[in-house]
Amino acid sequence: MNPMHDADARLTELEIKASYAEDLLEQLNATIYRQQQQIDLLLREVMSLRQQLPEGSAPVLRNLRDELPPHY
Repeated sequence: MNPMHDADARLTELEIKASYAEDLLEQLNATIYRQQQQIDLLLREVMSLRQQLPEGSAPVLRNLRDELPPHY
């Protein structure tokens, strides 16, 4: 087998792998960007809900067992 041909084949294989790695990196970056947008939105919503609470009011602690559905 021709050593030059072998080197070309190995180089082509490395280029293909690098291309796949770049595509995956772009997909991961897009996913992280979308997740950060969702986190920012959720933080704004939590802050908005906190502002709707009366000043100095403590959160009400409830026991879910006290809230049984009507059919019980």
